[in-house]
Amino acid sequence: MCLAIPVRVVALLESARAKVDLGGVQKDISLALVEDVAVGDYVILHVGYALQKLDRDEAEKTLALIAASGVQPA
Repeated sequence: MCLAIPVRVVALLESARAKVDLGGVQKDISLALVEDVAVGDYVILHVGYALQKLDRDEAEKTLALIAASGVQPA
């Protein structure tokens, strides 16, 4: 099963890449499929690629549901 999760962009890197954070775990990902991403934005992450930007409230709701389920998405 595949899972796409919301992550927060903490830095923009060269070559359409970004550093994202999920619960203290940071990872470099590709932004090749998404435009106009800024530091502080939330994106949906799937296998190393940001698929789309996500509203902050929706991202936080989703992350809260994941945490409540006991799943560690990192």
